[in-house]
Amino acid sequence: MLTLSVQRRQGDFRLDLDLSAGPGVTALFGPSGSGKTSAINVVAGLARPDSGRVVVDGRVLFDAAAGIDVPPEKRRLGYVFQEHRLFPHLSVRQNLLFGWKRIPVSERSVELDAVIEVLGIASLLDRRPAGLSGGEKQRVAIGRALLASPRILLMDEPLASLDANRKAEVLPFIADMARRFAVPILYVSHAMDEVLHLADTLVLMEDGHAAACGPTEDILSRADLRHLTGHGEAGAVIRATVSGHRDEHGVTALAFTGGTVLVGRVDLPVGASVRLRIHARDIALALDVPGHVSIRNILAGRVVSVTPSVDHLVDVMLDCGGQTIWSRITSLAQSNLCLRPGMRAFALLKAVTVARSDIADRSPIEG
Repeated sequence: MLTLSVQRRQGDFRLDLDLSAGPGVTALFGPSGSGKTSAINVVAGLARPDSGRVVVDGRVLFDAAAGIDVPPEKRRLGYVFQEHRLFPHLSVRQNLLFGWKRIPVSERSVELDAVIEVLGIASLLDRRPAGLSGGEKQRVAIGRALLASPRILLMDEPLASLDANRKAEVLPFIADMARRFAVPILYVSHAMDEVLHLADTLVLMEDGHAAACGPTEDILSRADLRHLTGHGEAGAVIRATVSGHRDEHGVTALAFTGGTVLVGRVDLPVGASVRLRIHARDIALALDVPGHVSIRNILAGRVVSVTPSVDHLVDVMLDCGGQTIWSRITSLAQSNLCLRPGMRAFALLKAVTVARSDIADRSPIEG
């Protein structure tokens, strides 16, 4: 558990942050300069607040009023930077064991074999960092930080320096790690796909403070926060379950309270829990069930709200079986449909518009 209530001025920038982070992954999301890295550095002890307190797992690491400021090396925190920062003269195994050996046996909460398995690095143990790809280096860096049995793991945009292919390689390993080990994670990112796959709790940062904080699905689905989550990212984020596969057509059925959504084939077992992002720009609306159309996903709902957006666009919220679906249409379309709260309407979604990166496996790890 992290409790952070700090104030720090650096030039013209002021960090004024109050937040609590519990189990799982808490993501700090926002543009450059919003205070994400400043916040994580305060927790790590790399930046000293002017006032306030930092408490991790019940231990006070900083208290300006009481004169407490625990040095970074004594805080028992794991830190994963954008760059891997591995020891070049040590093998992967030696890098992993560097922090682990310095932790008393009685205080070790993470085992070497478990980390090696989850991060898929067994074949790398005898190699040195110079012989690893960027994604492999970052997986080793994550393992080294985790093996220090930290009270909390701090991750400052750990995938930012990787290209798209390497990022896609590493992201599933981080997701598995986050679900397997009982170590809370404070994760800094400005990439929405990382938030979707990893974050249990989302903190939207703006000008040095937390503008909003809550469950990821709730925060990402709020129209009033679109200026912080990004207009291009606007849409609903829902929990769904893999209900079946139609291999002959290459599609997977995802069931939720509002119906079933067909998407491109997903390599997950029936019953798997997923987080599904449906972009508002991909949802068309109809007042009647359309016939003879190629669109396979037609969800019945009622209009909750109709709100003017930017650039002659209109945001329409539908209630589909208790789940909010967000559609963004033109003002011309709205003038023709005359949508208003309480009206019955149908949300139309083409299966091909849902990218694989819009579907995150959220199933619990067994065992």
